[in-house]
Amino acid sequence: MGNHLLPWLVSALITATVVPASSQVTIPFTVSVSPDRPVLGDTLAIVINTSEEPTAEVAGKALPVFSIGPQQWRAFVATTPLQTPGRRSLVVRAGNQTRNLLLWVGDRAFPVQRIWLPPGKDASGTDFEFDRVDAFKALVTPQRLWQGAFRRPNSGPVTTPYGVQRYYNGVFAKDYFHRGLDYAGPKGSPVVAAQRGRVALVGRESQGFLIHGNTVGIDHGQGVLTIYLHLDQIRVQEGQLVEAGEVIGTVGNTGAATGPHLHWGLYVNGECVDPRSWLAQGWQ
Repeated sequence: MGNHLLPWLVSALITATVVPASSQVTIPFTVSVSPDRPVLGDTLAIVINTSEEPTAEVAGKALPVFSIGPQQWRAFVATTPLQTPGRRSLVVRAGNQTRNLLLWVGDRAFPVQRIWLPPGKDASGTDFEFDRVDAFKALVTPQRLWQGAFRRPNSGPVTTPYGVQRYYNGVFAKDYFHRGLDYAGPKGSPVVAAQRGRVALVGRESQGFLIHGNTVGIDHGQGVLTIYLHLDQIRVQEGQLVEAGEVIGTVGNTGAATGPHLHWGLYVNGECVDPRSWLAQGWQ
């Protein structure tokens, strides 16, 4: 074979092995929402099937959107007792296509509770405490660390449900609702990570956490966070990766607590949602 044929052969081989980008299978652009009949406090999962990376917004506010599989994406919509029930506009875009949907969030009645704090237990915190907790709640990291449904963080009974409004020492707490579940486990009983994640917050009463008390916050990824308040002992460090069910501390009564209990909260995109739906499913 003459050497003058080699460049032609090399060019032919390269051409034969190139797969055009346009050969990717195009799937229909669809959007689904669950649960079917959400109420205030629920987390809504928006699942998007599309060949192109989508964007999503509710009531004009952009939502974080993450890939959960080949040509499949998901965004979460968090609702709270401070929001107004009724319609919300959902707009999802992918390439030059747009889907417009109307979401309906039903109303929900929340009880009122009166709390009397003993001397030395104040319902006002420090800027240091609130700044650190606010920075934690704002976390949206791209990797999903959780796997499956979340689990109870303590074996004690639930004594205060999500969403309760409160009077502290006779004064109504404006714009307040109980951001989580209270578990009445005995002092010193184990508190476990509700799901796999990375410890992103450790706060101590001795360092100014006067409301939250000894606190652990876990980042589960993609805007999903859990927080554990009023602990006695803390057994983890910031940056530590913990597995579901791993002991992270013990029940205590540090901070603005009238007795030993665990306060457990779950946040989605910075908003505190009812954790109970996450105990039933994990939105894989």
